[in-house]
Amino acid sequence: MTCDPTSPPVPPDDVLVVGAGLAALRTVAALREHGYDGPVRVLGAEGLDPYDRPPLSKHLLDRTSPAWLADDLGHDLHALADHVDLARPARSLRPLPDGGAVVATDEGDVRAACVVVATGAHAVTVPGWRARTLHTAADADALRAALGDGPARLVVVGAGWVGAEVAGVSAAAGHHVTVVEARAAPLATALGERVGALTAPWYAAAGVDLRAGARVGHVDDLGVHLEDGTSLAADVVLVAVGARPATTWLADAVPLRAGGAVPVDESYRVLGPSGALPGLLAVGDVAVRRSARHGWVSGGHWDEALRGPDVLVRRLLGLAVDEPEATSYVFSTQLGHDLTVFGLPGDGDAVSVLGDPAGPGWTAVWSRGDVVTGALVVDRPRDVGAARRLFSRDGLPHVALPAQRDLPDDLRTLLRTSPAA
Repeated sequence: MTCDPTSPPVPPDDVLVVGAGLAALRTVAALREHGYDGPVRVLGAEGLDPYDRPPLSKHLLDRTSPAWLADDLGHDLHALADHVDLARPARSLRPLPDGGAVVATDEGDVRAACVVVATGAHAVTVPGWRARTLHTAADADALRAALGDGPARLVVVGAGWVGAEVAGVSAAAGHHVTVVEARAAPLATALGERVGALTAPWYAAAGVDLRAGARVGHVDDLGVHLEDGTSLAADVVLVAVGARPATTWLADAVPLRAGGAVPVDESYRVLGPSGALPGLLAVGDVAVRRSARHGWVSGGHWDEALRGPDVLVRRLLGLAVDEPEATSYVFSTQLGHDLTVFGLPGDGDAVSVLGDPAGPGWTAVWSRGDVVTGALVVDRPRDVGAARRLFSRDGLPHVALPAQRDLPDDLRTLLRTSPAA
C-alpha cells in the first residue's frame, strides 16, 4: 500500500522521514499522536538530535550548545521512531511506479511506501569567497571559535535576519562589526526598502557600521573588497545572504520550483506535472506550499515547520483539519529590538506605519485595498497579540485603513475602530 490521502484513506505500510530538524521531528511526533502504529524510520545528516536553529544567531555567543527540541517540545525522536540514523544523509531519490520511493545513502538503499522529505535548507555561499556561513550548530561553533575572546574585526555581508542578529550580539560582546548590504536598506528583501530603512538607525546605536547600497566584489584572507574599490579589513567574514532548500540530492527525481523548493499541495503532497505524486510528501524549509490565503508560501518559517507536519499527518490518516492554515511567521531579536512578522507582504502592497519609528515601538501594516497581507510589530508585545489574531482565520483579513495622517498609533486601536472582516 502507498501513502496517499484519498477517500477512503489507506494508512501507509511504513514511513521514511528524510531529515532530522523541526519539521521532521514534528512529523514523527504527529504520526504517533494521531494513532499511526506502523514502522517509522528517520535519516539525518548532521549527526545530531533535532535542535532549534534560530538561537544559533540570536544567542551565538551566550548559548554555546544547541537548543535541543526534545527539551523545548517534549518529543523524544528515538522513542517515537522505530529506527533513527542521524548521520546517514540521503544522496538521491527514485520514485516508485506504485508509490513511495527508494532513497539512496552511502550505506545502501532505503525503500518505503511513504517518504516525507524534510531536509530543510542550507546557507547560500558565494564561490571563491573566503568566508563563513551560519546555518548549522557546527557553523555556530566555528564562528564562535573564529571570533575568540576578541575584540575581532567582523564583516557581515548581508543585513537580513541572520546578519542583523549576529551583528548585534557580536557588537555587544565588544567585537568591531561592519555590515555590508547590497540593497539600499536592511531587511529590504523581507520588508521592502521603505520599512527596512526604518531599522537602519539601530546599527549605529548598537555600535555597528552599516554600509547599505554597497556591493561586494570579492572576499579573501585580507577582508572584504567592495566594487567601488573600498577594502574592509577583517579577521572574520560572515556571508549571510539567505538560505535555499536543501534539494540538490533530489536532482531530477521530482519537479522543483525556482530556488530549488519542492512544490506541494495543501496536504503537503509533492506535485508533479500531472498532480500529486503517490507516496511522496515534503514539509518545512524544503517545500513551497499551495495556499488558499497567499497563493504559494515558502516553508522557511517557524509555524510552517511546527504546524505543517500535523496537517500533513491528519490528511494522510484521513483525520479532520479544524484549524486555519499556518500563517507565515518570523520572530527576530536584533540590535536591541524585537521584531515579529505575520503574513506575506507583496512587493506592490501599500504600507502604513502606526506609531513613531523613532519611539519606543511601532507597527507596519501592508495592504492591497482593504485586504491586509502582512504586519510587522517592533517592540510592542500587545500588538503582537493583535496581529496574531488578525491572521488567525483561513482567509486574509479585510480592514478599512484610513489615510496615514489619520492612522492611530497602534494596531489594537486600529482594529477597535476598523474591525477586521
